[in-house]
Amino acid sequence: MIEPLLLTATQISTYEGARLLTRASGFFFERGERLFVVTSRHVLLDAPSQHHPDRIEIEVHTNAENLTQSTGLSILLYDAGRSVWRQGSDSAGEVDVAAVEIQRSALPATVQLRAFTPAHLQHTLDEVEVGSPLLIVGFPLGFHDTLHHLPVVRRAVIASSFGLRFQGQGVFLTDARAHRGSSGAPVVMRDGTASGRQGLHWKLLGVHASRMDMSTRDLQEDESLGLNCAWYADILMTLTEDATRPG
Repeated sequence: MIEPLLLTATQISTYEGARLLTRASGFFFERGERLFVVTSRHVLLDAPSQHHPDRIEIEVHTNAENLTQSTGLSILLYDAGRSVWRQGSDSAGEVDVAAVEIQRSALPATVQLRAFTPAHLQHTLDEVEVGSPLLIVGFPLGFHDTLHHLPVVRRAVIASSFGLRFQGQGVFLTDARAHRGSSGAPVVMRDGTASGRQGLHWKLLGVHASRMDMSTRDLQEDESLGLNCAWYADILMTLTEDATRPG
């Protein structure tokens, strides 16, 4: 039996035409009948680095009894020149999270995946304490179980006061060893009350975005802080509203 948590994540490959650009992490989020793949917004568009993919590919399992069987699903990022992903902003500016709707008709009939839902979000902030253990589920440097097409997890802890926007941004900090390719990974905490939610005994707290460092750090003398930014996952309630328009 495969742990359902590992089926929530998918590797995201970005392309410009047939040319592979980058690989990152993402996960599935379901609201009602609608299904989305969620990742960091900078995975889909990052002007400073001139990263402008026109499509992504995700990988899904197709056989519950044999996880070596999978298929890729290609998703165009633009329709008539208009971006199809959903992104948001808050009082501090743009939020580095994006959601792309997946048409269920495009999925194989035997698809095997698990999706977080609004029930997995943390609604009471004071229940989550600094130092709480977390997992980041993703594809660091593209590394994963290439035979069974499954992600790996990294252990983390909450490193800033959960519920307080760190330095005014819509993020909290995690203390974990993170690498490129982890952008867009779900940040989760164990939840013993989630027995009826697709077997996912986890709270979805955030979306891993990037490492946090100090511009004043002496690169010769000082090690990296080892801290990371995670955007609060409740932004998904805004991004998946029926009234939210792509782009």
